[in-house]
Amino acid sequence: MVDINLLQPPFSLLDDKGRQRVRDGVDLAYFNESEVILDAGQPGEHVFLIHKGEVAELDLNASERERRIGHYTAGDLFGAISILNGTSRYRFQAEQESLCYLLPRALFEDICTAYPAFDNYFRQHLAEKARHVLERRAEGGMSMARFMLARVAECMREPVVVEGHTTIAEAVTHLRERHADSLLVSHAGRCGMVTKTDLLDALVQQGLPHSAEVGGIAHFTLITSHADDYLFTALVSMTRHEVARVVVMEGAQAVGVVELTDVLGYFSSRAHAVSLQIEQAEDIEALARASARLPQLIQTLTAQGVKLRFAMELLAALNGRIIHKAFRFLIPEDRQSQSCLLVMGSEGRGEQILKTDQDNALILADGSDWPGIEDAMGALTDTLGRLGYPPCPGNIMVSNPQWVASESAWRGKIARWASSRDPDALMNLAIMLDAHAIAGNASLLEGLREHLFARGSHDELLLSYFARGVLRYSTPLTLFGTLKRPEHGIDIKKGGIFPIVHGVRTLALERRVAATSTFARLDALVDDGRLDRPFADDLGEAMSLFSELRLRQQLESLEGNDASQEPNRVVVQRLSGFERDLLREALHTVKEFKQRLSQRFHLEY
Repeated sequence: MVDINLLQPPFSLLDDKGRQRVRDGVDLAYFNESEVILDAGQPGEHVFLIHKGEVAELDLNASERERRIGHYTAGDLFGAISILNGTSRYRFQAEQESLCYLLPRALFEDICTAYPAFDNYFRQHLAEKARHVLERRAEGGMSMARFMLARVAECMREPVVVEGHTTIAEAVTHLRERHADSLLVSHAGRCGMVTKTDLLDALVQQGLPHSAEVGGIAHFTLITSHADDYLFTALVSMTRHEVARVVVMEGAQAVGVVELTDVLGYFSSRAHAVSLQIEQAEDIEALARASARLPQLIQTLTAQGVKLRFAMELLAALNGRIIHKAFRFLIPEDRQSQSCLLVMGSEGRGEQILKTDQDNALILADGSDWPGIEDAMGALTDTLGRLGYPPCPGNIMVSNPQWVASESAWRGKIARWASSRDPDALMNLAIMLDAHAIAGNASLLEGLREHLFARGSHDELLLSYFARGVLRYSTPLTLFGTLKRPEHGIDIKKGGIFPIVHGVRTLALERRVAATSTFARLDALVDDGRLDRPFADDLGEAMSLFSELRLRQQLESLEGNDASQEPNRVVVQRLSGFERDLLREALHTVKEFKQRLSQRFHLEY
């Protein structure tokens, strides 16, 4: 028996008995520098796990410059696909003296048969691999990782539906008999909702008689979900919209209701405690105390294995509630209806994990008059600073008059930016494409977004200039397709996150996709036929991987464990073999995406 570390995937997918079979069955082999370990066209007879040394993966059909497509070091494995496919497609050659553990083909196939998860690992694409890791990140009990995979159908109640002519007295009886907190109301061809609180308000505050019909007091603007949606998204919706329940729809038919109490009973979430503290805040000081808890919440979510996309959505909702409430504290109610506060950048896309610089703007309704608006916006900027959102170094904030304008003035700005196409103008267009209405009259932004789409979606020259941004930064891969490994680390934001975000943003402009989240844009582009689902999934998982690696570095800096390391830089040498493998695949996905965009928008010219 040899001493081999089997704690990393895919061997972590085996139980103790399976790992012992591996230890009992492997041999240790030595290979000289430049020795061919497995040649193209050769039958796969072993899975190779590198103990020491480096191995290159070579495509003999490619040009000399592009031949080296992979690079493996200690902890990496290769050869499994050659067994599954019958022969090796590529050559694997030692780049220095190397020691490898050899797992025989027969034993590998037996283990694959006995452990389907182990077998599936070698057949999965990047997106599937990343999901596989998430599912197994936490074991036992109702862990956060398992909660993240729960569906709305697992937690929804059967709806109690009444007609609009049902009286308040009858509605109360229905609630008592069904032990429910809400009723769905079918009235005049619409579906609405009435809650216990609505009925109490109708009787006590409005003084309505018991015989009054519920159709007159029901709410017909519902927050909805679908049975196969993730339960966590329902929690995000409740947080974002300040509601305690969502209606589950199947087409135009209401099939269930998910109550906040049920979700919290299914999984007790610290996120709700923070949300409750935000909603109960009655002044800026109380809001600041709630805001200060967000970094700790992020650390908890990531430690419990939350899928980063969901964590981003939840934190965007919580940040949105904080900024919205600050706006309400500071701005008179009559001014709120005449204006729309926008957040932009990563906050606008809902992809901000730890708080970054303020990126905001204000739209004023045409014809509105707001004396002293400069002082009001300066106070808002200062307040957001107290809440943990530092000023933007580029001065893209409401305290800058350039980012406060009427509807007509904003349309003029967009037209000038689209016509000039200089770098600053293109950056401003990108900022506005990511804008999200956080407070005030959201319809003001909807009209402006439609104007932006009308001006830019069919302008091929503008789209070409706009798309060139994806080539601004090089992908941190060597000419041979391996990871660059500078001592100071690779900039994962420039090399990985930005090309995906901006490339997807460009396609969203072209296809008039109103969503601002990169993930939501990817889904919309698949529905539109602009991207195929497998590639969109790989882009989404690559984005999640880059963001997770970046977040890990940011949290280490926050905790003081590595204050010298820049928060956007990832040191490849510190990653596990499996993480390097995922990172390499993810960056190759970015490289392919750049190539597709170059062909579509003729960036080679």
